[in-house]
Amino acid sequence: MHRGQVTDAIHPSAVVDPGARIAPGVAIGPFAIVGPGVTLGPRCVIGPHVVLEGRVRLGRGVSVGAGSVLGSGPQDAKYAGEDTAVEIGDGTVLREHVTVNRGTAASGATVVGRDCFLMTYVHVAHDCRIGDRVTIANATQLSGHVTVEDCASLSGLVAVHQFVTIGTYAFIGGASRIPQDIPPYIKAVGNPVRLYGLNSVGLQRAGFSPESVTALKRAYRMLFNSSLPRAEALEALESEADRVPEVRRLLEFIGSARRGTPA
Repeated sequence: MHRGQVTDAIHPSAVVDPGARIAPGVAIGPFAIVGPGVTLGPRCVIGPHVVLEGRVRLGRGVSVGAGSVLGSGPQDAKYAGEDTAVEIGDGTVLREHVTVNRGTAASGATVVGRDCFLMTYVHVAHDCRIGDRVTIANATQLSGHVTVEDCASLSGLVAVHQFVTIGTYAFIGGASRIPQDIPPYIKAVGNPVRLYGLNSVGLQRAGFSPESVTALKRAYRMLFNSSLPRAEALEALESEADRVPEVRRLLEFIGSARRGTPA
């Protein structure tokens, strides 16, 4: 890794600070700005007019689309200039005009995992934690401290309230407002948001066994479509959870949801 060295893959109009750490095979487009605290892994592609500022670390093979801004200060009135970061995992694609603010002292970093796909105009606010293989469609906005677990999918124009957690393999429909935690493996859509059964297509594509899917369907019906109080439904599903890890994860998520879950 060299520091700020200009190569044929860096457009002559790009501004690359000598303090930036740039691995081999990186391409940087016209009028991009790469600041002194930036680290670019091998084979990253930085589009035209991209701004990378602050302590931004991109893993191997990350692609950043035109006009995106990574590492700008958090939009948090309490932020006092602490040295915080943005971390983007290997193979992640950020399309045009994506914004990712760096973290605050609360966590130190805003993190996007590996092999994610963030489409045009997605905003990721300070201290968010996005897992691996997450898809977020156009113009979806994540407030501060949001957690999106592995393999979740968010459609376009979704607004997610601060401190919300979206569970693994959950699917959020377009133009939804998400003020509460969304359990794993489940579809949610609307304003006000409602749950609409399992993310069956996503689970099938991911190779979940028919036995696991059937057990999750039973758990969903008992938790959300029965007359049982939530506490009794959780207790009744304990034996199922002992046999099916996905049911166990669903129960643990619901039991620990900080913002509650929709009906």
